[in-house]
Amino acid sequence: MNHTTPFLLLSVLSLTLLAACTEAPTPAPEAPAPILQGAQLRFAAGHPQLALLGLATAAPGKAITVELPAKLVWNEERTQRIYPAFAGRVMAIKADVGQTVKSGALLAQLASPDFGMAQADTAKAGAEARLSQKSLQRQRELFEAGIIARKDLDQAEFDAARTQAEIQRTGARTRLYGGGGGVNQQLGLLANISGTVVERNLNPGQEVRPDQSGPGVPALFVVTDPTSLWVQIDARESEIGTLKIGSAFELVIPSLGGQKFEGKVTAAADYIDPATRTIKVRGVVANPNRLLKAEMLATTRIERQLGNGVVIPSQAVSLLGARQTVMVQTQPGVFERRDVTLSYQGPRETVVSSGLEAGEQVVSENMLLLAREFRSAQDDAQPAASLDKKMPVAQSNQTQAAPNTIANVTAATKPGQTKP
Repeated sequence: MNHTTPFLLLSVLSLTLLAACTEAPTPAPEAPAPILQGAQLRFAAGHPQLALLGLATAAPGKAITVELPAKLVWNEERTQRIYPAFAGRVMAIKADVGQTVKSGALLAQLASPDFGMAQADTAKAGAEARLSQKSLQRQRELFEAGIIARKDLDQAEFDAARTQAEIQRTGARTRLYGGGGGVNQQLGLLANISGTVVERNLNPGQEVRPDQSGPGVPALFVVTDPTSLWVQIDARESEIGTLKIGSAFELVIPSLGGQKFEGKVTAAADYIDPATRTIKVRGVVANPNRLLKAEMLATTRIERQLGNGVVIPSQAVSLLGARQTVMVQTQPGVFERRDVTLSYQGPRETVVSSGLEAGEQVVSENMLLLAREFRSAQDDAQPAASLDKKMPVAQSNQTQAAPNTIANVTAATKPGQTKP
């Protein structure tokens, strides 16, 4: 027993020291909750939530930058889409994507019996024209000799003119598609403009037909001048007055690291797209270094002049029911909710026409956190207000009940009896 006692005391002392070391540290005191005074929410000085609220100063509204989505497409004024005019089979391809061609260059060669028929019609018309000219010459000689009547000569002249018109028509048709004077059934696909081949949608041996053309059907070749591109802009209704023909805009390409290009508005639609509620505006942008590509997505920036009002970040505005509101800091740590009227609201900047003055500070970051504190303070204030209204009524009831109780007890106690 004497030997075990020191070990027991040592064990108890170790457990006591271990428990003392593992005690949790004293928690830091919580910051006092903000209080609601009237329509203002007040935070204590140095409250940690104040550091989370980003502020922005309302600036006088002179001009703002409006951003609109856009897409780059080929300049159709400098673009040729080539479709087959006759049915045929691809025999040889003379140009490929990325190749620079001159006007009149041969892009592909087709074997086309239909084009051969057109060539035959041209040759036939030439033979008929030569025959009609000989017949006309004989009729003139006979008319001068008094052998035939004037009407026979007139008929011969009419036949000669008709055959001459036919040879002009058929010859122009074959020359338009690269046909020569003979019948070889060789149809050439030609470039009518100088530029670069940007699309090729045919292969050797492929059968093509004229009905394989139209909307949704790719052209056999697309030749364009890529140093100039069109910009298709989806403008809101409020921006149609700013995007006038001849107006300049700035084009930003996200995929090119935000590189900027200058453009000019060339046309605007006269209707609103019912699906997107936007107006189609077309611009043109120079592309001398060919950095821009068709079908690139871009952002168009334009400067819009404003009248009266102040400019604040769009994220500072919130919708409360049907009202537009902002959180205004009237003093350091003191905030109030204020209704405002907007004259313009964009993705980045908003113009407030009334309800806010230049120089006032609005909450632009973590506004939802401040709105939650507003609701919590209002919920805490409502039960207290209800209790204050009920207290005088309860006290008066107690005051009235006391005499009645005493009177009842007195009436129930008869003379000579002791109150139970």
